[in-house]
Amino acid sequence: MRGFTELNPAVIAVYYICAVGIAMFCMHPVIITLSLLGSIMLFIALGKRNSVKLHLSFLLLFAVLALINPIWYHNGVTVLFVVNDSPITLEALIYGVCAAAMMISVLYRFRTFTMIMTADKLMYVFGKLSPKASLILSMALRYVPLMRRQTGKIRSTQKALGIYRGDNIADTLKGEVRIFSVMATWALENGIITADSMDARGYGSHRRTSFSLFRFTLPDGVFLVLCIVLSTVNISALALGGIDFTFYPAMSGISLSPLACAAYASYGLLSFMPAALEWKEAVRWKYLISKI
Repeated sequence: MRGFTELNPAVIAVYYICAVGIAMFCMHPVIITLSLLGSIMLFIALGKRNSVKLHLSFLLLFAVLALINPIWYHNGVTVLFVVNDSPITLEALIYGVCAAAMMISVLYRFRTFTMIMTADKLMYVFGKLSPKASLILSMALRYVPLMRRQTGKIRSTQKALGIYRGDNIADTLKGEVRIFSVMATWALENGIITADSMDARGYGSHRRTSFSLFRFTLPDGVFLVLCIVLSTVNISALALGGIDFTFYPAMSGISLSPLACAAYASYGLLSFMPAALEWKEAVRWKYLISKI
């Protein structure tokens, strides 16, 4: 099987829907912990080991989100201490930690999603679902770098002409408002030119065809089946109450029933599969290099 980033984009999209969906709708400490560990491992497996600032920012966000719940909500029967006549309960603290871990794991997932799903992969996925949505997405992705470069050109030109001054806040705001006005005019004119060009080339006159380098292969099918089977186990456990967990008024124990253990194992495998594939390919590559 190939690395996770080399799989078919549609399969990668299905994986993220399954992994993120289960993590968002299952407030169970074991599932959330597995989701957080799996998302961090995938982020590291993609070669982002030195992203210290990102890890620190997520750690700070985790601390803030975890402390908000026990400060504002005082439900629970286990009082840890009292601050200004407001009890800080263990249940509210654990709930805040779990909610913060869930949000951070989802943020890590979306961060890795943006690293893996490039513009051509997104166009491939959305093009199969809706060609018009794919066209709008591709145009939007194209205009982002265009507008960034055009803004830089306008700012440099105005500085060269002595129009743009950054001596104080008022002059900077005037200069930025002027640049925004020019950019709005440029965007409208460019949109009209693009529409005329599409009309001249016959857009909408007949059915569009598409070309893609991505193919659905056997490893893609194996990974897709694994995602569906593992997700089905977790969804079944959720529907049958096998991994229900209550925080208030008192925390329930973590279930160790066969159904719950199957859900833990299936989601753990689902969460760690991408990082395992990436590390497998990295080890294989180093082994092949050593044989040269």
